[in-house]
Amino acid sequence: MPVTRAPATSEPAGGPDGAAPPPQPPAPPRLPLWPLAAMFGLVPLWWLTGAFYLGWPLLGALLFALLVIRGRVPLPPAAGIWLLFLAVVLVSATQLQSPASVLTFGLRLAFYVTALVVGVYVYAVARERADLVPVLVPLCAFWFALVALGWLGVLAPRFALTTPVEVLLPGGVAGNPFIRDMVHLSTAEYSERSLNPIYRPAAPFAYTNNFGSAYAMTLPCVVAFTMLRRRGALRWALLASLPLSLVPAFLTLNRAMFLSIGAGLAVLGVRAALRGNVRVAASIVGVVVIGGVATLFIPIAELIGNRVESSDTNTDRLSLYVEVIRRVKESPWLGYGAPVNVDTVTAQAPIGTQGQLWMVLFSHGAPALLCFLAWFVVAALSCARATSAAGQWLSVVPVICLVQIPFYGMANQNLAVAFFAVAFAMVLTEREASARPHHLRPVGPKAVPA
Repeated sequence: MPVTRAPATSEPAGGPDGAAPPPQPPAPPRLPLWPLAAMFGLVPLWWLTGAFYLGWPLLGALLFALLVIRGRVPLPPAAGIWLLFLAVVLVSATQLQSPASVLTFGLRLAFYVTALVVGVYVYAVARERADLVPVLVPLCAFWFALVALGWLGVLAPRFALTTPVEVLLPGGVAGNPFIRDMVHLSTAEYSERSLNPIYRPAAPFAYTNNFGSAYAMTLPCVVAFTMLRRRGALRWALLASLPLSLVPAFLTLNRAMFLSIGAGLAVLGVRAALRGNVRVAASIVGVVVIGGVATLFIPIAELIGNRVESSDTNTDRLSLYVEVIRRVKESPWLGYGAPVNVDTVTAQAPIGTQGQLWMVLFSHGAPALLCFLAWFVVAALSCARATSAAGQWLSVVPVICLVQIPFYGMANQNLAVAFFAVAFAMVLTEREASARPHHLRPVGPKAVPA
């Protein structure tokens, strides 16, 4: 009996003309993790050499070079908002009032660009790895450096050192007070104006407020890592470091640090309650209990009260804020390019400092501020979709940043820390969403065979 073939139901693999399919482009090379480890994990080395601030954009340039070499780099959500912010900042350079301010403007712009590069790099490197946990290790190393150098500020508060970078800088550059604070090594800040003044840990940063800001941002990342990795020496070392970190953190006396952590925990608690996530709720209780026990040994409320009562910190800040609002009316679109020193306020700090909100508004104008805030709002909403315990902890990082923005400057390494955490949280949230079972669309009734 002759055999007949059934008619083909699909075209041959090579197409209707039998031609071979076009070759697929090779997959781009995988991005390495060692640049992130060098950038965030070698902080004590960068600090000792005086390169922690001035060298940070150079490390960001290394990440950017690797991204360019790799090609086909995915951009994280809301990257366009930050690019628009950078464009406005760049145009605001036309408002600079003196050649001397170009150097500090360029450094702040470099920190803004570096933050985006870090976010893009982390987003890309996390998306191409099956195991996300190793990507978070550099940020954990940054945490260990924060705790260790914070303790150095507690045990050796008067320690100071002229660094190699400070020696190598030209005299005119090293003499700039802003630059000198960044390259001259010290472990703590001391204010003689406070009642019962104490040394407040600051290392590896120039200012103790930056230490408190970094602590609040990194804390959720550490807790998230311990939830992602349920065993191993690194996990136990991080758990042991949590209570140890409270001493230098508390002695910073940073009210905005406590406020931002409290706001983050409150948001996290509400989400845990609404979703019935017992594990997240238990972790919040654990963090609060550890902090409560620490207050039995450190009279933090009394120390903060003494500092506020005996200093003019609140009056100084208010006078700066009022002056920003008054002057920005004269240049609302592009600001003044950079903070300005004046003698019309009680504070010794320049107008446009004492808070990232005021710095962006005064230096770059209202449109730049809207873009800056919009990025963090979009990041907070995007990360809020996380369902895992680790993802929910990471999702409060942009919330913490939004609380800090009116009080702390972020034109420094902390902005890169925030972009690192947010980019990682975005990838984790995307994977959680793709792993959920998809509901099948309803189909019509089956045809009845004739």
